[in-house]
Amino acid sequence: MNSRKEQLAAFNRLLDIMDDLREKCPWDKKQTLESLRHLTIEETYELADAILDNDLPEIKKELGDVLLHIVFYAKIGSEKKAFDIADVTNAISDKLIDRHPHIYGDVTVENEADVKRNWEQLKLKEGKNSVLEGVPKSLPAVVKASRIQEKVAGVGFDWEKPEQVWEKVQEELAELNEEIKAGNKENTEKEFGDVLFSMINYARFIDVNPENALEKTNKKFINRFQFLEKEAKKAGKNIADMSLTEMDVYWEASKKYFK
Repeated sequence: MNSRKEQLAAFNRLLDIMDDLREKCPWDKKQTLESLRHLTIEETYELADAILDNDLPEIKKELGDVLLHIVFYAKIGSEKKAFDIADVTNAISDKLIDRHPHIYGDVTVENEADVKRNWEQLKLKEGKNSVLEGVPKSLPAVVKASRIQEKVAGVGFDWEKPEQVWEKVQEELAELNEEIKAGNKENTEKEFGDVLFSMINYARFIDVNPENALEKTNKKFINRFQFLEKEAKKAGKNIADMSLTEMDVYWEASKKYFK
């Protein structure tokens, strides 16, 4: 691994390159905070994919892309005389020190739950009107539900035992089933949302990240279905003309390779 001196030199090199690109490259010169936004979101999802695949070389690459965007935003901020990279790094350093009084102060904590609880309480003392203010409106629904539940749990609004949450899941499933039987589409949607919200909450209690779990299932399904398609093609079959029974043969075979 690189020494701290080498790490700082590498970061300084990136800052110098950013200065050059902003001055000399037609594309880089045109970019704004707004034009970079969708690209940053894309890069973040690419990093998330690499993490789920546990592809360390790809994670390194994608982290570089995300870091480039941070440096890019800071460069634009400096041109606007609003902030620069030092302001960005000092701001996050100050926040980390303030939010970790058990490290940089005299507060004592017993476990991770105490740390999270202190974190949310400190945010309220900083002027936040609600513990939920920090949840971005544009987050995907599954991630947003997780963050909402984590944040309210941080101030003590939470179930005590996993069994209680599972009972709530069962209750919501029963209510969903009743609305389906009644044929009420609007209420069915509401109850389905309640089921999902409860399941996401239960995931937290059994130490499962629901977003990661669902995405891993997505990837598994894609791999299995593409295996089915390839095997059917090898056999000279058109998948659209196959019966479910025929397709299921290849589907079951795919499970040997993608678990």
